[in-house]
Amino acid sequence: QVQLVESGGGLVQAGGSLRLSCVASGSIFSISQAGWYRQAPGKERELVARIVTNGPTNYAGSVKGRFTISRDKAKNTVYLQMNSLQPEDAAVYYCNVMYYSGSSYWGQGTQVTVSS
Repeated sequence: QVQLVESGGGLVQAGGSLRLSCVASGSIFSISQAGWYRQAPGKERELVARIVTNGPTNYAGSVKGRFTISRDKAKNTVYLQMNSLQPEDAAVYYCNVMYYSGSSYWGQGTQVTVSS
């Protein structure tokens, strides 16, 4: 069983930065992609950034140039560096990993609040 634990969320002023971390435990082999999603109140969960093993990195248009996703395989960790945060970035951020088998796992979410 795979478990994902996110951290790094919090309150930040507009223009500030945060770095989210997602540590995977359990079976960590054969991950095809890892990503960060977010869900604001009253809105659907949306993709923020995704990194594909030996493949491309994708970003939502609204965060391109401000957010950076990265992965440290040795630490079984996926990061999301968020710069120039804006109030519209406020949401619960979720980590997701998908395996080549098609199995997908979610973290519990971490709250990001941006004050104007």
